[in-house]
Amino acid sequence: MAEVIFYGLAGCTANAKQKQQLTAAGHSLIERDLATASFTAEDLRAFFGDKEVEQWFNRRAAAVKTGAVKPDELDEAGALALLLADRELIRRPLIQSGDRREAGFDPTTLHGWIGLTSAESCDDKHARGQCDHGHQHFVKPPVAA
Repeated sequence: MAEVIFYGLAGCTANAKQKQQLTAAGHSLIERDLATASFTAEDLRAFFGDKEVEQWFNRRAAAVKTGAVKPDELDEAGALALLLADRELIRRPLIQSGDRREAGFDPTTLHGWIGLTSAESCDDKHARGQCDHGHQHFVKPPVAA
């Protein structure tokens, strides 16, 4: 499968689940800390492709929720400056495989790009105690008689 560079934030539960899905699909992950990654404005811009500026932002970031940052009122240069200054604002994860880069975890986009499902059935995954589709239940080990 693909080698995937995954930029996320430590402690982000959504990023943890996303990494689990990518690994379960057979991808090799290179994990990078978004908070400390060395990005220029040009580097960061490459992850957003043709998305509108407001789609570059994490809508759950405190500054966005309180209205301190209004993504729909920013131009590209202003948005990039804010995103580089406060990495919590960036829609994540940032994902790179080969020359392509994407921001956010859109399962449909990822499946079409690198594949997001494994050939293994759900029951087989559960038998191994590895669930990769979000509901986080695991098969309990048999009780010794």
